[in-house]
Amino acid sequence: MSDSSRTLDDLRTFLKSSAGVELEQRMKFYDSWAETYEMMVELGFKHFVGVDGSQGMLDQAAKTGLYKELKLALLGTEPLPAETGMFDVVMIVGALRDGFVPVSVIRELCLAAKPGGYICMSRNDLKSESGNKYKVSMEKELQLMEEEELWSHVTTKEMDKYMIDMYDNCEDMQNEKYLYGTMYLYRKSLN
Repeated sequence: MSDSSRTLDDLRTFLKSSAGVELEQRMKFYDSWAETYEMMVELGFKHFVGVDGSQGMLDQAAKTGLYKELKLALLGTEPLPAETGMFDVVMIVGALRDGFVPVSVIRELCLAAKPGGYICMSRNDLKSESGNKYKVSMEKELQLMEEEELWSHVTTKEMDKYMIDMYDNCEDMQNEKYLYGTMYLYRKSLN
């Protein structure tokens, strides 16, 4: 799948048909898509640990040479394979949505951060009933964790061009439509 337009078309086809698709089938797709999925940019961090439910994604990440460890795990069905209080920054990108990663995983992400460390989460805001329910549930959990003094809110940023809308049938790459997204940044409490 080295042709990026073919990859984009393949992804659109998959996403349109994946509403009732079993998790195992979805992971097989991500395994095959992994070659063009991840682009890593160095920002000064030196110790990366990656977790993904797709072995293909982990294999691709291994090729970058950036990761000290790569672990296969389906978040929400298995515990986050990380030590408590180990990381300066914990990130989850795009997986916080219905049918992917349950809201309960957010506490595990917080636990993995060092005291004073950061937890950065981003998600695409699908305008659907299940997407809205997930967002409400997630934001309640974020607030509850703040009230429990597990962390403090740093910033929330809504983005109108979070990612290309793979559900859109636009043939013209210049007129691609985008999905909205939200990025949440929290700092773990020092205690």
